[in-house]
Amino acid sequence: MKYALLGAAGAVGKELGKVLAARGEMFRVVGRNLTELKTAFGSYGPLVDYHVADLLDPEAAAQAMSGIDTVFYLVGVPYHRFELHPRISEIVVNSAAKSGVRHFIHLSTLYSYGLMTSSRITEGHPRDPHTYKGRMRKEQEDIVLAAHGKNGMNVTILCPPDFYGGDSSLSLVHRVFEGALLNKPADVIGPIDLPHEFVYVPDLALTLFQLSQKEEAYGRRWNLGGYGYITVRDFAKKIYAETGAQLRLRVAGKWLLRILGLKDVFMREFVEMHYLMSKPIFVDDSNLKKLIPELQKTSYDEGIRKTLEFMKKLKAT
Repeated sequence: MKYALLGAAGAVGKELGKVLAARGEMFRVVGRNLTELKTAFGSYGPLVDYHVADLLDPEAAAQAMSGIDTVFYLVGVPYHRFELHPRISEIVVNSAAKSGVRHFIHLSTLYSYGLMTSSRITEGHPRDPHTYKGRMRKEQEDIVLAAHGKNGMNVTILCPPDFYGGDSSLSLVHRVFEGALLNKPADVIGPIDLPHEFVYVPDLALTLFQLSQKEEAYGRRWNLGGYGYITVRDFAKKIYAETGAQLRLRVAGKWLLRILGLKDVFMREFVEMHYLMSKPIFVDDSNLKKLIPELQKTSYDEGIRKTLEFMKKLKAT
């Protein structure tokens, strides 16, 4: 079995499973809940090998990657437990190297860059995070990069902006899709009139696979930008227009996030990351486009339409 997906039951893992299955590839899915894994990947039959593991256990992590050539690290943690990111990564990359893994692809975020110091974020932009979550992500990335070449293992990191898609309940705009489908007001984090970028999850999954196939991709970090720049308001307009619902948004700024955070742990924890919404962030992925000329970027119109179709089918079942 060549591939393993760690943190497989998340939105990206499910889409990456589709990419591998479409190519007839056998793959192992690793998570903490067997029922969730079988629900997500059961339709692929004998192509899938199920493995339940606590990745904080070095022995369990090593067993999860035993006999695997290529590992996709997609592990998420609760938003209030970001200290787990570097802890888990250190265990996993060491276990991967000991298990003979040759290719390790790590999905990260833009958090480690911190505040923008130039008009566009290239891979050469300083990684100087001013937030706790950014520091945890930087520490995690450093652990992964330090493992490059260890016991012959090659590593690479992909850093995308905010994502969206039918199964992406953790997306910052997921509530907008839900509001449009129900013809109700949607809660969004503001400001909502600054340029922003979104990545469609199926595009992200395909890019991870394509990156894994390029030997020259390893030993460094790569940026992935969205389809283009768009404001959250205009993105929401497209969603509501697709459903025919009346656009109604309830915008929460930083001060309201603090109040909502008294009862909502995500809102409370997102306060320190609010700078990602309060300043335009332009992601330069020109290097990735050179590496992968066929880089797929679904238009917002098409991505929104497909996301709504998926969510409608999900609600009907």
